[in-house]
Amino acid sequence: MTSETRRGKAPGRLAQPATAAIGASILLTIAIGLLGPSVMVPALSGPAWQPPFSLHLDPGPHLVVALAAAAIVLGALGSLGLLLALTRASPSGLLATGPPGAGQWLPDPRLLVRLGCLAAALLAFLPPSGSGDHLNYAAYGRMVTLGVNPYTHGAVDLPADPIAGAVEAPWREEPSVYGPVATAVQALASWIGGDSLRLTIFVLALVNAAAFIATGLLIDRFTQHDPERRLRAALLWTANPLLLYQLVAGMHVDTLAVACMVAALLARGRPVGSGLLLGLGVAVKINAGLVALGPAWELRRRPGRLALMAGTALAVVVVGYVIVGSEAISPMTRTSKSISLASFWKLVQGRLQSIIGEGSAYRGEIQIGSLLVLALVAWSLFRLMSRLHASGSPHPLASPGSAGLSAPVVAVVIVIAYLFATPYILPWYDGLAFGVLALVGASALDGLLITHLLILSLAYLPARVLDHVMPQDLDWLRTVVRSRIAPWALIALTAALVWWAWQAAGRVPKPRASTAPPP
Repeated sequence: MTSETRRGKAPGRLAQPATAAIGASILLTIAIGLLGPSVMVPALSGPAWQPPFSLHLDPGPHLVVALAAAAIVLGALGSLGLLLALTRASPSGLLATGPPGAGQWLPDPRLLVRLGCLAAALLAFLPPSGSGDHLNYAAYGRMVTLGVNPYTHGAVDLPADPIAGAVEAPWREEPSVYGPVATAVQALASWIGGDSLRLTIFVLALVNAAAFIATGLLIDRFTQHDPERRLRAALLWTANPLLLYQLVAGMHVDTLAVACMVAALLARGRPVGSGLLLGLGVAVKINAGLVALGPAWELRRRPGRLALMAGTALAVVVVGYVIVGSEAISPMTRTSKSISLASFWKLVQGRLQSIIGEGSAYRGEIQIGSLLVLALVAWSLFRLMSRLHASGSPHPLASPGSAGLSAPVVAVVIVIAYLFATPYILPWYDGLAFGVLALVGASALDGLLITHLLILSLAYLPARVLDHVMPQDLDWLRTVVRSRIAPWALIALTAALVWWAWQAAGRVPKPRASTAPPP
């Protein structure tokens, strides 16, 4: 695509309003934090002169929920619209519907990257919004500085503490489920912040924003040789308003894990360095280890390099858990059997209880069912990728010229299959898939994953249990959207993903037989 196509005098009918929607979504997300404590923004104790800062306007719940809903919807529509405009303007798009270079205006990817980084940096100076997880992070770090094991104790064990006392129900009794690297970062923030919750959160927010920006810059550098891929990568990560809403404004530790895993995929030419990064990512959050299956598959025929990479990663994880103790493993095994309200497995659980009886939560049966769905989704996607590769297709997901599917492609398949099948799913979990997806080529997976995050973001609006402050006329967000609409929407989306992969695989042309004489 030429620069004239990107900056032509005839603006695209779709690209300009989509870009405006993305900008409006980011501004709304900033406004939510700027307004100050609300049902979307937990209050932070500490001296007022310390960051993060806000206007303390005490906005009403209806206003901030409406702002958040508008930010989510506008962000999703803007991202989908720009990705569609890029596909129409690109002759290599799998879903291309229009002639290439038909006067379609598209934003400069460098500008989007700069704006996304600027937004992330600004959000670090505003109080986190959307959930209360950052309060848990501060409490776990506080426990470490006080000599209390965060893997065996909850905030309830420090009732008079100014940091642990801010943790919201129902998490006050829960020990940490995060890895030793995450706990180390939380302890560092607590050591700097002391008795000030505000300063502790600000340090965590700086680390989180830096991880998000670093990931965006790594992805941008990886795709800078191709303007189309560079723009798409910016839309999927750095300038993705849904990720800015969930990962940066929400300040979730998943951001740090994604940064490690994206860096590991890009550094896999150096087994020790890549293994170190993989180990750090797993030591932040165990689910990030799914990405490691990509490099493992790519190096399956090079056992020496595979052993070096895997050994380094394993050593990092083992050392980390030796330091924090074996008690850190128990909380993870317990939460692995949980089922979130927006998951369609909650519907299955309710159905089983109504037919067979409520004497059991049927968690074991649901775990087996989720593994079957994961296998179905992964098999459907691997079937498509394998046919693309075997046919020598020019599509980027086909990994042409390589001995097999590349590490990012395998990682994308595994992570997306997990996200669509797991019984416990929250919106910010999708960040891992977006980080890896930005490293591979465009496909319908872009739109499917954005839709997945849109559904979950609306379902957890807000992701806090606020029975004492949330008006009763907004309770339908939890009882209807989160518990009824979202699960059925996710069922339909999962079926659409499998159907698309099956249909797309059927359209892949078979490789032509060679007419050259045998050697």
